[in-house]
Amino acid sequence: MLNKDLEVTLRKADKNQLKAKPDPNKLGFGIYFTDHMFVMRWNRQQGWHNAEITPYQNFSLDPAAMVFHYGQAIFEGMKAYRDSSGQILLFRPTDNLERMNSSALRLCMPRIPVNAVLKALKALIYLDRDWVPYNDGATLYLRPTMIATEPVIGLRSSEEYIFFIIKSPVGAYYAEGFNPVRIYVEDTYVRAAPGGVGAAKTAGNYAASLKAMTEANKKGYSQVLWLDAIDRKYIEEVGTSNIFFVIGDQLITPKLSGSILPGITRDSILQLARDLGIKTQERRISIDEVIAAQEDGSLREAFGSGTAAVISPVGELCYQDRTIIINGGRVGDLSRRLYDNLQDIQRGRQEDVHKWLVRVG
Repeated sequence: MLNKDLEVTLRKADKNQLKAKPDPNKLGFGIYFTDHMFVMRWNRQQGWHNAEITPYQNFSLDPAAMVFHYGQAIFEGMKAYRDSSGQILLFRPTDNLERMNSSALRLCMPRIPVNAVLKALKALIYLDRDWVPYNDGATLYLRPTMIATEPVIGLRSSEEYIFFIIKSPVGAYYAEGFNPVRIYVEDTYVRAAPGGVGAAKTAGNYAASLKAMTEANKKGYSQVLWLDAIDRKYIEEVGTSNIFFVIGDQLITPKLSGSILPGITRDSILQLARDLGIKTQERRISIDEVIAAQEDGSLREAFGSGTAAVISPVGELCYQDRTIIINGGRVGDLSRRLYDNLQDIQRGRQEDVHKWLVRVG
């Protein structure tokens, strides 16, 4: 039951519940949370119901809630931006919510009514509009999430769920900012396998990545680049981003194989590159091909793409104790150009020819 005409009630925070705003120049990422959140519940009898915008608060869950035991948890990552006039913009929000429904289907969870949720999201952001940063590079990060809440210990899909949206003013995802990051190529652990849930944005995928990421961090690397689960040589994605390589005059990214998250930013980058006349390829690419391209000089750039990081240039890869320096460890021209183009569109500084933006209020 999608309940397309979902009614949303509003409970504003009292003055004594309002939080002090953080220093906009010291936001970090995902540390501070706004005054309000959106919550709605689902069960098999009523579908989605009890939708409300409410003061930010804790949940009370039964210890037997199925999310704790069987991992039915999915989420999305989105952002709200300020344009030069102070208007608040969302970038491709419908695509994020539709992707959440794809994750929900894979995890045997109920789909959300996209249009109704988008309407509630806009109202939620407008209510907390003073939390949307004005300074360039800072945004309001949005985290729609769904968890299984039925209190049953027995392996099956839950018959009760909570969907909620929380918001956090954020700065740059990486401490390095828009500077090349160092990435460790993981060939021992795997993130996802064919037929698994790699294409879903589910909490378990990120839990599975923590061991490799912790070990990479200890070695001085910011992220892990995952290889495929079968041959352990074909590149899939970075822990928080899709990955791109510029080899010769081609922009190459691994094709969506079912074990790679179909990134909204990834799709946007491919379109922007085509708009610039850049040749793009979505295909299998091995770590051996990347090494060979670095050796013959045809590997010009590499970068990750994602909502949180936007575009993150890659200056170095480490694979089996071998160091691969990319573009002399510098930001590449195409990386910079695509980053600027995307940021200009997201902040309303460039014409939105693809109709990606949605205004709030």
